[in-house]
Amino acid sequence: MRRCVTYPLAAVQSIFFDYTPDTGTLALLVLAVAFSLFYQAVNGFHDTANAVATVVYTRSLRANPAVILSGVCNLFGVLVSGVGVAYAIVNLLPMDAIVGDTHGQFALVFAVLTGALIWNLGTWYFGIPASSSHTLIGAVLGVGLTHAWVSGQGLSAGLRWSQVQTVFTALLVSPLIGFVVTGLMLILLKKTIKDRKLFEAPVGEDPPPPLIRWLIVGSCAGVSFAHGSNDGQKGMGIMMLILMGIAPVSFALNMQATPAQIQRVLETTAEAEKVVTTHMSDSRAKEDGRYRQRLVDIQKDMVQAQASLQGIQQIAQVPADSRFTLRKQLLVAYRSAYALRKSRELYMTPAEFRTMKTYEKAVAAIIEYVSGWVKVSVALALGIGTMIGWKRVAVTVGEKIGNKPMTYAQGLSAQVVAMFTIGAGDVLGLPVSTTHVVSSGIAGSMVANGSGLQPRTLVNIVLAWVLTLPASMALAAVAYLIFRQF
Repeated sequence: MRRCVTYPLAAVQSIFFDYTPDTGTLALLVLAVAFSLFYQAVNGFHDTANAVATVVYTRSLRANPAVILSGVCNLFGVLVSGVGVAYAIVNLLPMDAIVGDTHGQFALVFAVLTGALIWNLGTWYFGIPASSSHTLIGAVLGVGLTHAWVSGQGLSAGLRWSQVQTVFTALLVSPLIGFVVTGLMLILLKKTIKDRKLFEAPVGEDPPPPLIRWLIVGSCAGVSFAHGSNDGQKGMGIMMLILMGIAPVSFALNMQATPAQIQRVLETTAEAEKVVTTHMSDSRAKEDGRYRQRLVDIQKDMVQAQASLQGIQQIAQVPADSRFTLRKQLLVAYRSAYALRKSRELYMTPAEFRTMKTYEKAVAAIIEYVSGWVKVSVALALGIGTMIGWKRVAVTVGEKIGNKPMTYAQGLSAQVVAMFTIGAGDVLGLPVSTTHVVSSGIAGSMVANGSGLQPRTLVNIVLAWVLTLPASMALAAVAYLIFRQF
């Protein structure tokens, strides 16, 4: 019996680690990963309704084919996604919150997932289109602040506030874009398209005219693909948070980085250091001691990271106990270079700007990555989750936002705007809420169409939007305090 248990654990170990952890840590890590994938499946069926509601309620596809299409597109969206959104989530927390004692890391991870799951399942049960993105980010914020409080660091040290501001901006602006741009698109369609069938509501179970039908089906596939790409990265971010926190030896750095990528970091560091050195000798640096010290610190960070990589062809050559230190050095240098490049107080020539940006890109290849098995497992979890449990929220999105039935043009406008808004978030590395973009888009189309809004549903959606962050923060904070006791 012992041999039967040991063999699968050894197989798992070969996937997760390049060293031998104790059996208890390995088993708990597998549990944490499984819990994370369960959250991603819940995210799938919680948010699927937003992608399929319009295609189902315009009779463009029946429910089962629509959900299957959405699930497959979600899966492929995850598989081809980047990592910008994933690390927008990871970078909400400072490094010392991510890595520490194993017990603390499990408490952090399970608290985030527990808080997010409770709120997600609750809003899904009552058919309220709440945002999984807001929920997850709120849970991360709640745990980060609680961790800082109980460890005596002070609340200001609990989060990377510049990153919080960036994420909040994306979450606040995207629903407004959905509302306004969808309304404007509907008005534009009315002024330019003569075929009045586009502006009619479905009658009975008859599908719309073929062209309209496939435009709506295509936009449904596009929203699902964009959702998979954006929300899938949030799942990948949580998975990497787990792995970096509990097994930094294997996951703090990209173990698959090629010699060429490592050499690229060394070369671009040398060039970026020249830019910093040049500005250290300008008139402003001579007059402003604080500004000069900032440049000195940036140069120091770059030199330290460069020295740690000298003579290294593969990340595996970096001593195990030095890998997370190297990650911190690279990350600090990367953030400093980015802040300097974006600073309004420093004028850079176009050539200097490109040099710093090239350096940041080279470093990102070493520290911002997602393991292949993580991407595949998240894709499967999100795709499978998408195919179940969709109906509760879809009824709200499709039937209860406006006072009149949704027309083909409204469904098409909401889907197209959502597809491009979510896709833009993916390209920019910003977490965007599919739920809020789609539901606000439908609301915008109802206003532009003169259909009016149902007050009760509108109040529920707004309350969910307002309460999701504080509620998920509170749930995750309480869960963190409880899990720390075990």
